[in-house]
Amino acid sequence: MTERTESSQSDAPAARQPARGRPRDAGRDRALLEATVQVLQESGYGGLTTAAVAKRAGVSTATLYRRWRSKEDLVVGTAVRWASDLGPQPDTGSLEGDLAALLRDKAETLEGPGGRLLHVLIGEAAHNEALARVLDTAIVQPVRDRAATVVRRAVDRGEIAPLDDAHVLADLVVGSMVSRLFLTPDAAHRTAAAGPAAPSSGTAMTRELLPFLLRALGAPAG
Repeated sequence: MTERTESSQSDAPAARQPARGRPRDAGRDRALLEATVQVLQESGYGGLTTAAVAKRAGVSTATLYRRWRSKEDLVVGTAVRWASDLGPQPDTGSLEGDLAALLRDKAETLEGPGGRLLHVLIGEAAHNEALARVLDTAIVQPVRDRAATVVRRAVDRGEIAPLDDAHVLADLVVGSMVSRLFLTPDAAHRTAAAGPAAPSSGTAMTRELLPFLLRALGAPAG
């Protein structure tokens, strides 16, 4: 009886009026997303609970559930928030400049919260279709779109011949970076041992990958 009464009240126009005056708190959203990444790193997807995330963020579970309906929704939302922010790419005027910008942006993403989240979820996505879809949408597709733009500009400038599939470039970028940052621990160890003045793993990897990718695309390295 109570649940039906509450549902009826929530459907009434008068009951919806206060909600318009209470905008969603972006600070709480961010705290919950950051807490999700932290709990995932510590406990993995299987050990993550909405209660643990809410406690880490300093909010109630009711606050969390007003934003995400389930643990899976929370993780999917976090992946979208942290992993897809490549942003628009300016035209640098050359293939080498455009490609270097793409590599730097992706390296920064993977070395930040988005990369830590991806590292945790790669294994889980193998048997969770929803997570697999969002990782493809948030990680791979933005790079594919930018790679296609990079290739199109280079072809228009006459720097390289047209490619049958520009998305191959994105596969090379994502595959190489994920392998280097997540599957080659010695790379991170070497960077740490070199001291704080040394370039990050992502910066070092960008320098190494850029000449290789330019040759693969049929353009000489500058």
